[in-house]
Amino acid sequence: MAAAGSSPSIVEYFGGEDGYRCGYCKNETGNLSHGMWAHSMTVQDYQDLIDRGWRRCQALRFQPSKSHKKVLKKMLKFISKGDVSKAASEDEPMDSHIEDAVACDFAYKGESHISQSELTPLSEDHTERVESEEKNTGETKEEVNVQKVESGCPQICTDKDTPVPGEPSRSTKIVHAPPKPGKGADLSKPPCRKAKDIRKERKLQKLLQNQMCTLGGSQLQTDDQVFLLQNSKSKTNQPKTIEDFVFVSLPDDAQHKLEVRLVPVSFEDPQFKSSFNQSAALFAKYQMAIHKDTPSDCGENEAENAPNGPECGYGSFHQQYWLDGKIIAVGVIDILPYCVSSVYLYYDPDYSFLSLGVYSALREIAFTRQLHEKAPDLCFYYMGFYIHSCPKMRYKGQYRPSDLLCPETYVWTPIERCLPLLEHSKYCRFNQDMKAVDEGRIKDLGRVRVLHKRTIMPYSVYKKGRKGPSDEASVQQYASLVGQTCSERMLLFRS
Repeated sequence: MAAAGSSPSIVEYFGGEDGYRCGYCKNETGNLSHGMWAHSMTVQDYQDLIDRGWRRCQALRFQPSKSHKKVLKKMLKFISKGDVSKAASEDEPMDSHIEDAVACDFAYKGESHISQSELTPLSEDHTERVESEEKNTGETKEEVNVQKVESGCPQICTDKDTPVPGEPSRSTKIVHAPPKPGKGADLSKPPCRKAKDIRKERKLQKLLQNQMCTLGGSQLQTDDQVFLLQNSKSKTNQPKTIEDFVFVSLPDDAQHKLEVRLVPVSFEDPQFKSSFNQSAALFAKYQMAIHKDTPSDCGENEAENAPNGPECGYGSFHQQYWLDGKIIAVGVIDILPYCVSSVYLYYDPDYSFLSLGVYSALREIAFTRQLHEKAPDLCFYYMGFYIHSCPKMRYKGQYRPSDLLCPETYVWTPIERCLPLLEHSKYCRFNQDMKAVDEGRIKDLGRVRVLHKRTIMPYSVYKKGRKGPSDEASVQQYASLVGQTCSERMLLFRS
């Protein structure tokens, strides 16, 4: 990307109508590319371009899901105690930030047709719920077992009816098992309660006792007790944020040390230059092991600084994950005026048990929130294209709240409103206002800026002096994709 005050964006457009093989869905003609080669690119042009075709997550309002918290806890246990998860999947999807693809792969229906079982991610089971409660483990298991016996609750049998990712959910059998003789509910006893509620009540009672002792053992008035109880509840019920997991203090005797370094993608930067060989070797290892590709070199970029921007500036960066002095993962990101754009992630396959794809995505969301403190306009996290019909791309739906861009009007639409539409059609218009149009559409092709023989001119002038076959169709396609604003600000290179 170009530095501040330097030349405007200069691009070459490459339109393609012939499809070729898609690396995700494996369709031999499913990949159609309309691309540009940027000789230089300003961050504002880059921002405006991705706002005409990418998905974004509202990073400031993001709350991690249970599966996200599980990944964060797994990393903390590994760093502090050296624990390696027994549930590590050897065939975890290796594409960037893709682990939750299966977890969110269930059919979205109208509210009146959604059952509770369908709302539960497929990856979540009872063991995860028990593991998530790390205190009073023995007591919890005992109370849960008692509850199962006394309540006589219906059991869910899903033997051969377990939903398969990518297929419509089959009906779930509900079997009401009668209590065994002598094991039924005792009506003389109060109804059973959830173990989680019992633990919360005990914790609140203990907290209340401690606060009473702090006040010198004096008898509190009823209103004061109610206030303390409500105040305690609000604190204990407060959901944990990503920062609570990512920036937690580690014990002095932690088994490992993890450091995340932000490095500008430029050979002028000493950190990037000194770590380039190690980073390139890791990239080669990842590409050859996972994608069966040959290694490729990194491109050179320069950061662009702005007075109201983040301290690191705007541009392309690598977030290097150093574990015990060794790079185990590299997240390629772009820091732009309104967002952090996640471009790619490559990591050492030997550490796939840490779910580095999901972990790095959560770290990047937390990083976006950090940058927002210095640059208030920077508040979104972009994960690239969302393809609902491709299982390997649906993992992005796990990071909410998020929006999808209407492909016809380029208006951001909450993903919850888009999913039912995508269930019925691979391509659909999200904006339900049928009168709405693309406000940034090309209105005058002649005003497109062109760079020809080192001279900047409008396309209308270039067209008059052009010799040979007309290129108007190609320029029209370029302008419709980049929009009026960028077409009048960027320079389209013509030979």
